[in-house]
Amino acid sequence: MNLNGKICIITGAARGIGATIARRFVRSGARVAIADLKLEDAEATAAELTKMGPGEAMGVAMDVTNEDQVNAGVQKVVDTWGGVDVLVSNAGIQIVHELQNFPFEDWKKLLSIHLDGAFLTTKACLPHMYKAGSGSIIMMGSVHSKEASPLKSAYVTAKHGLLGLSRVIAKEGAKHGVRSNVICPGFVKTPLVEKQIPEQAEELGISEEEVVNKIMLGGTVDQEFTTVEDVAEIAHVFAAFPTNALTGQSMVVSHGWFME
Repeated sequence: MNLNGKICIITGAARGIGATIARRFVRSGARVAIADLKLEDAEATAAELTKMGPGEAMGVAMDVTNEDQVNAGVQKVVDTWGGVDVLVSNAGIQIVHELQNFPFEDWKKLLSIHLDGAFLTTKACLPHMYKAGSGSIIMMGSVHSKEASPLKSAYVTAKHGLLGLSRVIAKEGAKHGVRSNVICPGFVKTPLVEKQIPEQAEELGISEEEVVNKIMLGGTVDQEFTTVEDVAEIAHVFAAFPTNALTGQSMVVSHGWFME
């Protein structure tokens, strides 16, 4: 399976998991829009990937919580390349507090980026996919789409919500040839996770080493972080899969932390 000639949009793709998925897609021959808050960061990543080939990439400025920016960014891709075949809704943040102390503004900010962002980008891409009679929507969930952890009420709520949204997309999109899936990684060593280590150590009153070995990796079978490459491979499978056989499904990528 490959993505040769497929037109893809990946949000939050200037760095981290999103950038690695973009790299995997370009290696498979795709044309990839790197959608990110900062256009200069998106364009820098796009230039690096285009040089690598065999596919190509371009940068797009996009705040996924802003409907006008989302619509404009998707339209730019359509105007440049002629359509949208794959959307990876990857943009996200993490904020940790005990529920009783969780600031409402932080709650709304996190849910907006994860849930509003997935909704708005999907809504903008679906008409183009429906017109083409095919497409793949991939959402970046988490083990926390299926499991809960202390301090992460907003994140757990958002990631659970993506499962429901994806399943509705799968039901509605089937007659138009559009598939929908959720990737559910365990702890991936990205800046987002590295930021959580001292935050959780402070909140829980334990050392950073204990956060890594007990909180993050304690439930894995091998005490290993999931890699960005692991996640990118699953994204490629979902994007390139040729039938509806997997639509509506989620895939846990967690070194055995969560099994179902």
